[in-house]
Amino acid sequence: MKIYNTLTKQKELFEPTNPGKASMYTCGPTVYGFVHVGNIRSYLFADTLRRYLAYQGYEVKMIKNVTDVGHLTEDDLAQGDSGEDKVAKAAKKEKKTPEEIARFYEADFKEVEKEMNILPAHYFPRATAHVGQMIKIIEKLLEKGHAYEVNGNVFFDVTSFADYGKLSGNTLENLKVGARVEEHPDKKNPWDFALWINAPKEHVLKWESPWSLGYPGWHIECSAMSTEYLGNTIDFHTGGEDNIFPHHEAEIAQTECYTGQKFVKYWLHARHLLMGGEKMSKSKGNLFTLPDIKEKGFSPMDLRTLFLSSHYRSQLDFSWESLEQAHKNLQKINDFVLELELNGKKFEQALGSLAQSMDISGYEKRFGEAMDDDLNTPLALSIVYEMIGEYNRLHADGNFSPEDYGKLLSHWKKMNSVFGLVLQGQAEIPEEIRKLIADREQARKEKDFAKSDDLRSLEDTKEGYKIKQKD
Repeated sequence: MKIYNTLTKQKELFEPTNPGKASMYTCGPTVYGFVHVGNIRSYLFADTLRRYLAYQGYEVKMIKNVTDVGHLTEDDLAQGDSGEDKVAKAAKKEKKTPEEIARFYEADFKEVEKEMNILPAHYFPRATAHVGQMIKIIEKLLEKGHAYEVNGNVFFDVTSFADYGKLSGNTLENLKVGARVEEHPDKKNPWDFALWINAPKEHVLKWESPWSLGYPGWHIECSAMSTEYLGNTIDFHTGGEDNIFPHHEAEIAQTECYTGQKFVKYWLHARHLLMGGEKMSKSKGNLFTLPDIKEKGFSPMDLRTLFLSSHYRSQLDFSWESLEQAHKNLQKINDFVLELELNGKKFEQALGSLAQSMDISGYEKRFGEAMDDDLNTPLALSIVYEMIGEYNRLHADGNFSPEDYGKLLSHWKKMNSVFGLVLQGQAEIPEEIRKLIADREQARKEKDFAKSDDLRSLEDTKEGYKIKQKD
């Protein structure tokens, strides 16, 4: 498998740190509000990577953190150490405790992932449970001369890390030209970032430390949790492209200075989800959540199909029209799979046929080639549609080999272990369809025909049942 590495700006062959195993760290939610569809796209892309690694036979360990402290409102200014804590601000607004806010939105995030059929991480560490580990790392960075303390605040000295900027291109030289930054009286360099912040009296989230009663900076959290659960060097680190700078850049600097080892081998980032050509954001008021999608009559699987139809490194302009097309594509897949399930048992005793067999192994090979090329899910899906098209043509011509029902279904299940689509009737054929099948069998004897259900009808062919959409 070749994957595009943001660090090297090129596709690279995946070579695991430990043979047969793959470690993944995904930047999870800051739990102060509902996740929107842009967030979901990033999590789904990470889920696809994980699923394909498993498809290839790797033993995957995935960690997805929950940020419940330290992520400040002005995270794009002054290296993420300005403004209010996002969780604390939400708690004040909703008149709840930060703990209540964090647990409520964490539960909502996990429910959304469940509805989207995103596999749960092997562990969801919370930042608040790892403050001790963060303090340990900060102490080591101070000892090694990579950090300094002023007035109870501890900052990372970016000039102490020669490779600073290697991920984003925001080297110190480049940052001096036209970049936004707010001066901080305690900093040696405006681009130094906070590892520990001395909390004002009114701040509700604070812990004892050797430097002050305070709280950790946003960036140090992921370094603490990734090294705790995955070791000093991990295979994959994923997130949205907005995480590249300053968050992931800071992670690299502090982690590699702490461990003295390479932090991440492959950095992967999903591009922004757009709405009307603009980035989705709360300030623009153009965010949609999963309940918004469902309110419009679409399903989580429609949304999953839409996201799979676009490459993770391509910007996707969200629209209701594109979601409607994804719905139709999903229905096409659903009907195809349901036909295979309906007919598979009927012909499982087939002894052979003169009809044409499909080149199923050829489709499987091309699917693997598409996914091996930087998780090209749009191409992989197009191969599925091509396979459905050939099936439909052979079926219509009466030239489909009944023995291929089971083979196609088995092949689909393998591919869908990567796509992660939950189909209607895939796990269980609906009772109304079962009844319709029974009616069809009786109709053959009585020369009468049962009415179809409200959604689809069945057509008898010599090769088996064929699902037809109603006009």
